[in-house]
Amino acid sequence: MSAAQRIPILYFSDVLCVWAFFAELRLAEVERNFGDQVELDFRFCSVFGDTPRKIETAWSTKGGYDGFADHVQHAARQFPEIRLHPDLWRKVRPASSLSPHLFLKAVQLTEREGAVAPKTSETALRNMREAFFVHGLDIARREVQDEVGRQANVDVERAAWHIAEGRAHALLDSDAKDAESLGVKGSPTMILNHGRQKLYGNVGYRIIEANILELLREPNADQASWC
Repeated sequence: MSAAQRIPILYFSDVLCVWAFFAELRLAEVERNFGDQVELDFRFCSVFGDTPRKIETAWSTKGGYDGFADHVQHAARQFPEIRLHPDLWRKVRPASSLSPHLFLKAVQLTEREGAVAPKTSETALRNMREAFFVHGLDIARREVQDEVGRQANVDVERAAWHIAEGRAHALLDSDAKDAESLGVKGSPTMILNHGRQKLYGNVGYRIIEANILELLREPNADQASWC
């Protein structure tokens, strides 16, 4: 199947969102079952752009960081195959997801230029989530991002150049504007069929599969509307 025939899927997430981390299992299943029939386009939306403000606003009466840490660990019980690091949000409290998002957009730019192997940015994103949720590292810190990048075979110096010159910032801002125009409300959000189909939050794999299968059966977007 040519690139023009693939089903495009915009996938918005925040790297610090635990539900997006859990959704990695479903994304892996999508890629395993559909392969080059789909084209995942990884974008970022800001849920933890200002972590201290988020915790103060939403969790000040529910235990603050410790209460949120309990919530995250409780959510993980739905996924026995995943074990979260015990220090998440208790001792390890990234100040913002914007910093790792910026680094990952820079990695995407290097991949577009052919400076790194295909899917390097996808590997870096997955590894960045694992660095936080599994290994308990503060991925808002640049030295942690660089180390995660090196382990994913990222050209870290070239990524740093794209941050320094501002192109990574521009690409991240483009994600934010697209998220707003497409009505993305949170993380993770999967958008198919040119915005007509939107799957948000903890959506089961079979629902995702059904949406993709229907588009593969009838890829003509005009069929989505009868009026």
